[in-house]
Amino acid sequence: MKVLIATPEASPFVKTGGLADVTGALLREFRRMDIDAYLMLPLYSAIRDAFYLADTGMRLTVPVGDRRYNSRIWSYGSDVYLIECNEFFERPELYGTPEGDYPDNAARFTFYCRAVLEACMAVGIRPDVIHCNDWQTALMPLYVKTLYRTEFFSKTATIMTIHNLGYQGLFDVSDFPLTGLGWEWFNPEGVEFYGRVNLLKAGLIASDIITTVSPTYAREILTDEYGFGLDGVLRKRSSDLYGVINGIDYEEWDPGRDGSIPANYNLSDISGKALCRKALIDECSLKGNRDAPLIAFVGRLSAQKGLDILLESVGDIVSMGGRFIILGKGDEHFHKGVLGLAEKYDGSVYVKIGYDEAFARRIYAGSDIFLMPSRYEPCGLGQLIAMRYGTVPVARKTGGLADTIIDYNPLKGDGTGFLFEDYKASALRECLRTAFSVFVDKRRWRGMIISAMGMDFSWKNSALRYVELYDTAIKGKRA
Repeated sequence: MKVLIATPEASPFVKTGGLADVTGALLREFRRMDIDAYLMLPLYSAIRDAFYLADTGMRLTVPVGDRRYNSRIWSYGSDVYLIECNEFFERPELYGTPEGDYPDNAARFTFYCRAVLEACMAVGIRPDVIHCNDWQTALMPLYVKTLYRTEFFSKTATIMTIHNLGYQGLFDVSDFPLTGLGWEWFNPEGVEFYGRVNLLKAGLIASDIITTVSPTYAREILTDEYGFGLDGVLRKRSSDLYGVINGIDYEEWDPGRDGSIPANYNLSDISGKALCRKALIDECSLKGNRDAPLIAFVGRLSAQKGLDILLESVGDIVSMGGRFIILGKGDEHFHKGVLGLAEKYDGSVYVKIGYDEAFARRIYAGSDIFLMPSRYEPCGLGQLIAMRYGTVPVARKTGGLADTIIDYNPLKGDGTGFLFEDYKASALRECLRTAFSVFVDKRRWRGMIISAMGMDFSWKNSALRYVELYDTAIKGKRA
């Protein structure tokens, strides 16, 4: 089986969020399984600056609308290919700036989708399956059935993974000619979406199989509440829709060997976690009772991540004795909101805008509670990493959070975290009160830490499930 992973980002090359962690880890797991897998990425300036790449000597000319763009193919090792087009990818960010998305994103990722298929032919990779990830790759399944319906791809199946249905690649109708598709595809059964072009929809209608990143989210996106206008399309494809829970790379995320944290620890001896906690309190200059619960948030500062109910709750939580560490970036008004809290509650709330992976690791290792009050959460990686590091998650019961966190049972005194259902600040605060009441019982809290660290969310099981779905897609394609 020959697998091509098409993605706009992948760790360790370039990252804005969990998508990069997922695609990078999946490739590494396939290597361990001796699966013939390849990765193709745009060659962003950040990759060129940080990695030594080899020029394959292969050149492409890729049509986008009525223009043709010259491109070179670079490689990193034997299984990663990077597609150069400086006009599109020689920029400081991947998709846009804090002021908004790049206005030519439709052209940029139309180019990328066609360039991946052209690169396959140039390099000689004839994939049995192309695994597409999010809207930036979603034209590929439709291209395989239309513009690239050639002998080369005649046996190639496509899988479309939705990492977050809230991001669909919506563009004005004036951008549709960039795709090279005929106007017969601009209709409600095609890529038209309330008068606009919806690139993700191309992948949903044309791929052989659709996956998303947790079983609960696969059910949620069939509803009006979570479907973002595409629930009808997904209901039509529901027999081809599967939820595959994400994993994390247990070699990359390992408190027993992590060089970024002050002290290492493992399931057999968690004493190092207390040292990490002490160092984190000192690093963030937190004051007051050093035994009070230390709560962390690491992630995108956006409405999806529950920042509105978090902002509403912080004052009450500080008055309950909790202290906060917030690391992330996102919407400017949330930047102002969390920075205002840090100023108001100096010594109890620490905020760092941006993403610092070494600091994030110290937060995972040193915190007591990891907060994820998400409005919706397709899978979430933060809670998986937090549990790996013995930090107990408090989260809303949605998507992958519901699938991966075992809610605390007060009668049995066990669980790996605390869940609340209503998307309200009051529900978040009540859930944290319950967590605080257990936190003071050191025996029970230690039991939760051990239970959380003992969970297995490594990529092996998830990768095996993807291979099963690849087989299903390939057999269906060739039937």
